[in-house]
Amino acid sequence: MWQQKKTSTASVIDDLKGDQSWRIFRIISEFTEGFDRLSTVQDAISIFGSARLKPDHPYYLKTVELATLLSQNGFAIISGGGPGIMEAANKGAYQENQLSIGLNIELPMEQSPNPYQDISLDFRYFFVRKVMFVRYSMGYVCMPGGFGTLDEFFEALTLMQTHKIYPLPLVLFGCEFWSGLVEWIKTTLVAYETIADEDLQLIKVTDDPHEVLEVMLAHRRWKNQQREQAKQRQKNVCVELLCHDT
Repeated sequence: MWQQKKTSTASVIDDLKGDQSWRIFRIISEFTEGFDRLSTVQDAISIFGSARLKPDHPYYLKTVELATLLSQNGFAIISGGGPGIMEAANKGAYQENQLSIGLNIELPMEQSPNPYQDISLDFRYFFVRKVMFVRYSMGYVCMPGGFGTLDEFFEALTLMQTHKIYPLPLVLFGCEFWSGLVEWIKTTLVAYETIADEDLQLIKVTDDPHEVLEVMLAHRRWKNQQREQAKQRQKNVCVELLCHDT
């Protein structure tokens, strides 16, 4: 079974063979293009979820509803650019004429770009793509999904827990789907003291799109205050420099 899996994906795995110096240039080019094309993006929400859910699935429809609601309130939408929940997220923004961004990844299966993207970027390397999500998102929403969704969820949690990024809202949408994971975190990770109880405060679980909106609006107000304070500090520094020169 493992050998069959290994053989079927051998042609698409970018392993460690060949000249590593050329791979560095490819990585740099992906970072450069991502930073360049997303440089003006502000107030964007990243929505993650399964590529396998069909357009008639309740969570697909809820994702369209949520993305529409966020878009109507001035938030751009970022997704992984593929089908399923990712398509639903981009669709909700696209239909509202709000900026819709897809960060596509080369995969042996599942990933084909959805048609609802104003900005579409293609990545070979997951870690470059992850940087773009973190750098240009002011909030995460994880709809039901698989390993990729869990990866983004725990990555964001780890970065916030270790103070590598500023706090951002991390919402798990779908109480029935996520309740088992959250309960396991409480009863196992907290119980074994491998994480602190206050780390759970970083997570919000809900079934209500309007509750997600309120969380994001509150965070945007806080972030705008931080921006204004940063501008004021910069202004004060400039004034001090001018006074010093005179």
